Amino acid sequence: MSTMPKGTFTFLFTDIEGSTRLWERQPEAMRQALARHDQIMRAVIEGQGGHVFKTMGDAFCAAFAAAPAALDAALETQRALQAETWPGELEGVIRVRMALHTGTAEARDNDYFGPPLNRVARLVAAAHGGQVLLSLATQELVRDSLPPGVALRDMGSHRLKDLFRPERIYQLVAPGLPDQFPPLRTLDSHQTNLPVQPTPFIGRERELADILGLMRRQDVRLVTLTGAGGTGKTRLSLQVAADLLDTYTDGVYLVDLSPLRDPALVAHTIATALGLRPGEGAPVMQALQDHLADKHILLVMDNFEQVTGAAKDISRLLSAAPRLKVIASSRHVLNIQGEHEYPVPPLGLPERRKGQTAASLSHYESVALFIQRAKAAKLDWQITEENAPAVAEICMRLEGLPLAIELAAAQSKLLKPAAMLERLEHQLGILRGGAQDAPARQRTMRAAIDWSYTLLDDEEKKLLARLGVFWHGWFIEAAQAVCGGDDFDVFDGLKSLLDKSLIREMASKTGETRFVMLQVIREYALEKLAESGEADLAGERHAAHYVSIAEQIGAWDQEHAGDIFLEEVDNFRAAMDWSLTALKPALPVRILRAIWGGLLASGFAEETLNWIGRILIQKERLDPEALARMLRLAGVCNYRLHRFDTAQEYYEQALHLCQEIGDTAGEASNINNLAVIAEIKGDAERALTLYQQAQALFHKVGDRDGEGIALGNLGETSASMGNYEAALAYYRQAIQVFTEISHYPDQAWIKNCMGGLLCQMGDLEGARRVLLEAAAVLREFGMVFPGWQEWFLKMALLAEAEGKWERAAQLQGIVDLIQEEGALLESADLRAHQALQERLAARLGPEAYRVEWERGQMLSAEQAIELGMAGLELRAS
Repeated sequence: MSTMPKGTFTFLFTDIEGSTRLWERQPEAMRQALARHDQIMRAVIEGQGGHVFKTMGDAFCAAFAAAPAALDAALETQRALQAETWPGELEGVIRVRMALHTGTAEARDNDYFGPPLNRVARLVAAAHGGQVLLSLATQELVRDSLPPGVALRDMGSHRLKDLFRPERIYQLVAPGLPDQFPPLRTLDSHQTNLPVQPTPFIGRERELADILGLMRRQDVRLVTLTGAGGTGKTRLSLQVAADLLDTYTDGVYLVDLSPLRDPALVAHTIATALGLRPGEGAPVMQALQDHLADKHILLVMDNFEQVTGAAKDISRLLSAAPRLKVIASSRHVLNIQGEHEYPVPPLGLPERRKGQTAASLSHYESVALFIQRAKAAKLDWQITEENAPAVAEICMRLEGLPLAIELAAAQSKLLKPAAMLERLEHQLGILRGGAQDAPARQRTMRAAIDWSYTLLDDEEKKLLARLGVFWHGWFIEAAQAVCGGDDFDVFDGLKSLLDKSLIREMASKTGETRFVMLQVIREYALEKLAESGEADLAGERHAAHYVSIAEQIGAWDQEHAGDIFLEEVDNFRAAMDWSLTALKPALPVRILRAIWGGLLASGFAEETLNWIGRILIQKERLDPEALARMLRLAGVCNYRLHRFDTAQEYYEQALHLCQEIGDTAGEASNINNLAVIAEIKGDAERALTLYQQAQALFHKVGDRDGEGIALGNLGETSASMGNYEAALAYYRQAIQVFTEISHYPDQAWIKNCMGGLLCQMGDLEGARRVLLEAAAVLREFGMVFPGWQEWFLKMALLAEAEGKWERAAQLQGIVDLIQEEGALLESADLRAHQALQERLAARLGPEAYRVEWERGQMLSAEQAIELGMAGLELRAS
């Protein structure tokens, strides 16, 4: 019996590639093969001094005290497996993938715990059958003691699924083993959204050590970095977070609060950063508490001073999630229990003493930052013995404030340090004669911005002020539309402001160039815009542009539309806020008509209701059709929040108004929605009657999409009432409609429903055919496409009907995995899913069901589809 090694370990993880498919095809041969596989694996591992601490199906998890022994075990097992004669048709088909990673983990209860286990699990998932992969950590330990003829091939850096940073991966190459494989199965990590920083992090070693020390204490859950705008709080918090990436097994997430003014939006913003979509009817805060309850996560809450009313929400999350920690940056403390404040000091400043040289001054943090930013502004800029004293004095006059130093250094293209110092001293003198009640560093920061502003020409000053209307960034086209005019070139102006560090480039999901302004500079820009008398004009142009963008979203492909929505949601909010303040409610009506689907899909039903409430206050300024649309949307929002009685009231108000003005299409939509409410309340007969009315009205006005949806709803209601033949007839009509108008999402919806019903009726062959057609539609649009979760559920029901209990349990694991990622099952499907889970647990036993369920959860997207397709005799081409 081997013993568990202690301390730092090299882990070997293995599994048989495509074993699910092999079990389906040759169960008896696989039983024999697995027994022999297990004998080989265990004998070799233990013979090399390893300890098998876990097996899951055909997967082995082993730990070694020495990395060379782990490598020898991997090599020997691969050779033994290659030489083995496998039963049945498994010869040449049994291929085992392996991965090695070294790290420190905790040994407890005959198991190991810690980040290295996650790393090696993801590494083995990237491998192919017959392939052995090593992490950089293991490669460094074995490279000088490789067996004769063995080599390690550098595969480059890769992003492994659910990991925080790229991993340098190596492949074992040895005589007698295959060495050519398809590309590694690697994906970008979804475990962090920390943005890539454009410049190196300078200094702050003491601050980093202090904050990291705080964050690593078990009794510290919340650290707030405080300081005036421009002190470097954001950059420091991001660097701390980056240094802690490997600590938090469930991720590190930045929550940017800079666009917000309403504390009620903070919970939504956290959910968005986490990629969490609350289920229908679930309050966002409750959904966050449930999601974070068992997660080991770090949240970086940036710019909290703007939404201090949300501090109580952070306190609630910390109470609900014992492994959650938070770093906040704010101009003042949050004032909640357990908070640890860390005042961010200025960058290290040089001392005023004789004998300082350019080299010695360059070691000070503030001077090093100035040098870096000056070189960025002017490639040939150098620190010299002549200019070093002026640079040091500039840094001291600016009190080591990073943003102030960056703004000053950005002028190096035009001014030498001595001239820069002279102008800066003048500006600081003016400011010191002014608002003496402001904190000293705040006055210094204001002086730096004022000075940068005075160096702009008139067109650049206008552009900077007008850019203040944007919330959380803008694209070039938006700047041209909102800020153009006066015969000046916006593009050249943006380039100049970028060179002067007054605006910055930011990462964009679309790949297009996007700019952003730091909050402290935006506040200054808005002051200048108000002084110019152009605030109303700029607000009106901004609102008009984002109404146009909102109305274009529907014409774009799904992925691009989703990216634009996420990029611009704060500008949509700003446009609606300005319009309502200006008593122009028609503009936010147009925006909500265009983006309500994105708002609700992102969990913003409550916020959407708040906007509708503000619009309805000014309802006398709306035409009846717009008012009816807002009433119906209020019903949809309340439906999403499971306030069904309130939803029904809004639908009825909207219906009566549509009938009064002769809006037949609107009448049909509201009747369809009232049918949904009736069905939820258990009145299937009334629902059926209303769906029939809606279908007739949709047909009358030529709304083919609406007609298809009503027919699909009639099918589902008929099926729930036991009228299976009627349901099939409705489904066939719906499929015909959606085929004629090429509406693929609803084709997949109907075919999933139809496949499930055929399975329920015992027509398994018909179910296979229809579900294969649904899969073909879904695969055309990728794994992000709605409908996959329902398809996997129907495939699980089909597997149960065929007596394939293990496969059904694995498919259930996939359904739950998609649910965890934010997809929602309709109530009827959810009930079917839960009932199937109970039946399978009873059939297999709770423990066996759990094992198979977990195997489903470990599959990649393509492996999951492969598992589902294994239940169909036909194969998608």
